[in-house]
Amino acid sequence: MKFMAENHEAKIKVCKNGPYLVSGRIPLAIQTIYVNSEGYPSEWREGEKYPLQENCALCRCGQSKNKPFCDGTHTKVNFDGTETASRKKFMERAEKTSGPALILNDAEDLCAVARFCDRAGGAWELTEHSDDPNSEKNAIEEACNCPSGRLVICDKKTGKEIEPVFEKSIGLVEDPHAGVSGPIWVRCGIPIESADGVVYELRNRVTLCRCGKSSNKPFCDGSHMP
Repeated sequence: MKFMAENHEAKIKVCKNGPYLVSGRIPLAIQTIYVNSEGYPSEWREGEKYPLQENCALCRCGQSKNKPFCDGTHTKVNFDGTETASRKKFMERAEKTSGPALILNDAEDLCAVARFCDRAGGAWELTEHSDDPNSEKNAIEEACNCPSGRLVICDKKTGKEIEPVFEKSIGLVEDPHAGVSGPIWVRCGIPIESADGVVYELRNRVTLCRCGKSSNKPFCDGSHMP
């Protein structure tokens, strides 16, 4: 997507104790987690697409009556949106699981509990057995389906990250199997600026809290789960 001027560039601004201000005509759509016959999340399906807007405000407190958009409720409930997330780069804090063909990098504090990493023994065990082509394939799929970017998998031989390809877009995660609405899924390196003006590390995929309960604001920590 090409933008005509700086103020049209894709960006998300975290407001102090308020919403996420989104600018740049970023596509916004429902993204639903679907499970397989064994009950494990296995695929994403896109649902309703919202009309493109140059600017919009997405609810961060979780109590708007006009979700996903802000209706000002954060002021009535005295929402505390203090940002507590680490500003260290992902690779500086990620733990590594090394296998024959793959390396799995894991920053657990970013977990949004989407559960794609649980199938077929789990991403960590699959990485450890990545000399098996099927295990390697499943490990890559599971890591790439992680919306929060908690899991980033690399080719051990080249050191290159294996990442899904996205357009700049925002997904509203729905998890019907768990009976919850999940986080805001930000994709393809959209800048996220803190309330105090610092831009968080640009990443291909991150999840922002939209229930208001995360202890890792502005990022999701799975607190929306029952």
